[in-house]
Amino acid sequence: MTAVAQRAIVTGTSSGIGQAIAHRLLADGWRVIGFDLAPAHIVHEDFIPVRVDLCDAAATEAATRTAGVADALVHAAGVLRVGALGALAPEDGSLMWRLHVDALTRMADIAVPAMAQAGRGRVVMVGSRVSRGMPGRSQYAASKAALVALARSWAAEVVASGVTVNVVSPAATATAMLDDPARQSAAPRLPPLGRLIEPREIAALVAYLLSPEAAAITGQDIQICGGASL
Repeated sequence: MTAVAQRAIVTGTSSGIGQAIAHRLLADGWRVIGFDLAPAHIVHEDFIPVRVDLCDAAATEAATRTAGVADALVHAAGVLRVGALGALAPEDGSLMWRLHVDALTRMADIAVPAMAQAGRGRVVMVGSRVSRGMPGRSQYAASKAALVALARSWAAEVVASGVTVNVVSPAATATAMLDDPARQSAAPRLPPLGRLIEPREIAALVAYLLSPEAAAITGQDIQICGGASL
């Protein structure tokens, strides 16, 4: 009898880290439901693309309910806007909060209770080392730091239900986000490793955190820093 593939909701699958995670999970035998506003670039029999604006609260909730019960929720969608004090743009802060925090909260509020009821599940959020603070990125840092607080709080709520909740926080990563004109005034800092983090390296850690072997890891903010934290 053929085993039923596990189902993961992954956001931001059109490019970058989210796309790398989707490819890795598909290779591992998962069925991936990809939430993204941009058109899907993945063609695979077990990939289900869902066009949704994650900054639209009602649309995000509707997409999550339509996706049905998932074994995992991976929130990788993200955007970076930079600005120093005296030149902060409220609309940039609002955009990052809605995408990084509010969208996640709405998805988790639907998906995680269903996981807990089923007695199993995994939640992984893609954070950032910037969450510890960096000049010119206060609004971005605040939205990413909120993910750690959410992860620890939710992990404590569902730890006895077979559900884990973790954050993976990479240093500067080789994605199209680095080419965004909105961040050209703030060049990425190479970690001591001497190169940018690769999306596939982040995907590998996420895949492990979704595995049965990672059942005892929860409420953690795991750094992929290339030595930056040393």
